[in-house]
Amino acid sequence: MTPLLLAVLAQGVEIVAHRGASHDAPENSLEAFRLGWEQADTNELDVHLSRDGRLVVIHDASTKRTAKVDKPVVEQTFEELKGLGVPALEEVVAGVPAGKRLFIEIKCGPEALPELARVLKDRAPERFAIIAFNADTLRKAKKQHPAIPVYWLAGYKAETKLEDLLAKAKAEGFDGLDLNHQFPIDAAFVKRIHDAGLKLHVWTVNDAAVARRLAAAGVDGLTTDRPAWLRARLLDR
Repeated sequence: MTPLLLAVLAQGVEIVAHRGASHDAPENSLEAFRLGWEQADTNELDVHLSRDGRLVVIHDASTKRTAKVDKPVVEQTFEELKGLGVPALEEVVAGVPAGKRLFIEIKCGPEALPELARVLKDRAPERFAIIAFNADTLRKAKKQHPAIPVYWLAGYKAETKLEDLLAKAKAEGFDGLDLNHQFPIDAAFVKRIHDAGLKLHVWTVNDAAVARRLAAAGVDGLTTDRPAWLRARLLDR
């Protein structure tokens, strides 16, 4: 494949900033999202419920790693979490620019859905996507938000068969798969997903050679910690 053709293909790949531009600012912080809007097409974030039922933006179930407070998120109030620098989902949702998207990963379970419905009420559905590893949570999210695309996250396991993922995704009414980059993804792999009427996003890609290979295979999106850097590597002729 010529560099020019690869650059053309790369322009069609949605670049997703993983937990914001997390290489350049603390993950899942408002600063990371501000940079993500500048560098990428889409920001991705993780949500948990606070003790008082607010959706907050944090990857781990505890604040130990990011705030040095060894306590479960679900046992802390929103005000306590805010004091540790954990944003509310609605803060990020309110700042989604025109022409951009926000991927919301539900890290807890379906108990998050009533609050998610409140936060997304009257918001333009084309500005959002919902992702989750838990298929039951994702199925219920799709039922609640039929106009918002949902993508099923899956980590790589050698025994995982693509046909099983496709069958499950189709049966549950999902819009696509969001797979770890270690899956054996080539043009034929992508074609099978597209022929099933599904999109394919891939996470978390911080290697330029891997990104070029995936773009050449025809994936729809790449999630990365380094969106500006990765886009430049993809478009480098």
